Amino acid sequence: EVETLNGKLSELDELKSALEEELKQVKRPAGGSQSKAASEHKTAFIGFMRKGKDDGLRELERKALQVGVDEDGGYAVPEELDRTILNLLKDEVVMRQEATTITVGGANYKKLVNLGGTASGWVGETDARPETDASKLGQIEPFMGEIYGNPQATQTMLDDAFFNVEDWINSELAIEFAEQEEIAFTSGNGTKKPKGFLAYASTLDPDKTRAFGTLQHILSGAATGVTADAIIKLVYTLRKVHRNGAKFMMNNNSLFAIRILKDSEGNYLWRPGLELGQPSSLVGYGVAENEQMPDIAADAKAIAFGNFKRGYTIVDRIGTRILRDPYTKKPFVGFYTTKRTGGMLVDSQAIKLLQIGTGA
Repeated sequence: EVETLNGKLSELDELKSALEEELKQVKRPAGGSQSKAASEHKTAFIGFMRKGKDDGLRELERKALQVGVDEDGGYAVPEELDRTILNLLKDEVVMRQEATTITVGGANYKKLVNLGGTASGWVGETDARPETDASKLGQIEPFMGEIYGNPQATQTMLDDAFFNVEDWINSELAIEFAEQEEIAFTSGNGTKKPKGFLAYASTLDPDKTRAFGTLQHILSGAATGVTADAIIKLVYTLRKVHRNGAKFMMNNNSLFAIRILKDSEGNYLWRPGLELGQPSSLVGYGVAENEQMPDIAADAKAIAFGNFKRGYTIVDRIGTRILRDPYTKKPFVGFYTTKRTGGMLVDSQAIKLLQIGTGA
């Protein structure tokens, strides 16, 4: 009996050891060998940027599972650096802060949308159910483009051990990409670049009669300016379901013009945050300051109001590439960098525009 008991205890000890080992595996950082491969890739990539040595870099790319990068045209930026660049861009680009942003690994991305048309109604418990019209579904895809930057550094800078090449390349690319992206996501024409929301057609027609993909605009009530009534009307042109999370969007010149508007009782529409101890608001809604919105002028669509996260989607493709060029602009070393990004309107009822004019 003692031997049997000892045997059982031994089995329990083995089981305990096995369970402890499994627990260790669970607690380890995700990725295991994959995390090691990503770390090795990043180290080799930084070395490539400093010295131009690319021995084994392509193989490390493969082990780190970099996606969407061609064999030619430079080396893949390690995923950690790639995401850092995107995070920095979010801080700089207003449209990235307000719109929905997704990251994809493949060349093609399509979104299925409901174009409306599904019939419904009420029936009694035992009544026959009539046939209903099927939903009208459609596919939309982003207007993609390749954006490039070419930050320059001297070899002396790169040789300096105290020079943080990773932070430098990230910040330089964020600065170079930011303005181009803001323009594209706001008003880009969709030709080899994202299509901005202002580039989509708009009419005075309401949501119930307007075609999918066409925005609605209202008139400002003044030939070359904005009225307080138009601002309030713009808010309630947007359906309630979209007003939760909605914001105004305009540039600084328009913001100044709105800042001095008063209602019929002489109160300013704009309520600065310092006065209320909360974020500044315009008739109860926040304001996103986008310098790429047009100035207030005749026929300009100078102010937008909407739920931009529902209305517009930015699509980033993982796979930023860098080509090191120490020859073209000696003594500078150029880092020709490209990345693919796109944008599209996904709900044309979620964004409304204010066009300057009276319609007369």
